[in-house]
Amino acid sequence: MTSRERILAVLHGKTPDRVPVCPDISNMVPCRLTGKPFWDIYLYQDPPLWKAYIDAVKYFGIDGGFELYDFGKTDPASGEKNVVEERIVQKTEERIVTREFNPQTGNWEKNATVYTRDNPPGKHVDPLNIGLPAVPSEWEPVSGVKNWPQGYELWKLIKNELGEHGVLGMRSGFSTNLLGVNTENIYSYYDNPEKWQILAQERTIKALEIIKKSAALPVRPDFFFCGGSGSMIAQTPDMVRELILPGIKKITGLAKDFGIPTHVHSCGPEKELVKMMAEETDLTIIDPLEIPPMGDCLLAEVNEKWGKKIALKGNLHTTEIMLKGNTQEVQSAARRALLDAAGSRFILSTGDQCGRDTPDENIFAMVETAEKYG
Repeated sequence: MTSRERILAVLHGKTPDRVPVCPDISNMVPCRLTGKPFWDIYLYQDPPLWKAYIDAVKYFGIDGGFELYDFGKTDPASGEKNVVEERIVQKTEERIVTREFNPQTGNWEKNATVYTRDNPPGKHVDPLNIGLPAVPSEWEPVSGVKNWPQGYELWKLIKNELGEHGVLGMRSGFSTNLLGVNTENIYSYYDNPEKWQILAQERTIKALEIIKKSAALPVRPDFFFCGGSGSMIAQTPDMVRELILPGIKKITGLAKDFGIPTHVHSCGPEKELVKMMAEETDLTIIDPLEIPPMGDCLLAEVNEKWGKKIALKGNLHTTEIMLKGNTQEVQSAARRALLDAAGSRFILSTGDQCGRDTPDENIFAMVETAEKYG
């Protein structure tokens, strides 16, 4: 099977030739492989992150696609366009700082984005904390950005570039992390829960429309993104049950009617979310099932309880195993994961995003282990 066929077999409940292997290398590893300053990728789109990721997928020979979720300033099916302009408010040899400006209102976005040479951009940065004024006194346009299509045209371009190396999804417009990891939102929820209940309903209605539009496109997505990083970090299970579960039931049910799988990514504690998704929704696959201390998922336990109801993707530790371990330790952890997930629809992966300096040989070792024992 090709990588695409292998993953689709898992998503649609069929038997692949072997367990797919898809370590999360969504950002830092692909950027490192380009040999360029990271701001070239994130700010100047040269190459864009999606291209760097696909090149990395081909280099490592992994079954890719789950980490492709950036389709420019217009989502493929929503039709919503971003009217704000990104402007440079500081440029040095070590960093480029930008702020978003809305020419229609004349307002600057409150926070800044800080681009550096060797790390992904820092977002939502208070400019006062980095020695810049609250309202920029001078700025320059972001020039030299490489032009790429947007929205659905970009999505088709990415799909063609990815080819048989993996699957390509689309955003559903819904997230399992409505409140975010945000203190103000948590206080707001307890002060005014009705506000968040209404927002959850509005998000659900919007997502259902996006799914309908996406399913009607000439080339349909292989799956829908429905998750949100850290869904169970600031949200309690009761919050998720109240704000998230009603919507995800409708969204995954509609996608299932269209024959399109659904995917939730939620790093951090996730066991309670796995339970809800497996027992009460039509969700197809969930990841990254992180182990303690970052998460609370033991793969053998999760598989025993819910592996017959939902596809699982995970869960080698990205620091202790992938970053700091040697190839023998990677191979041993990968074999253990294959055994722990036996009998389920499983994709061998990692926790949330391998670090920038993850040795190439460790990623190759994951692939080799899946090919030999998967």
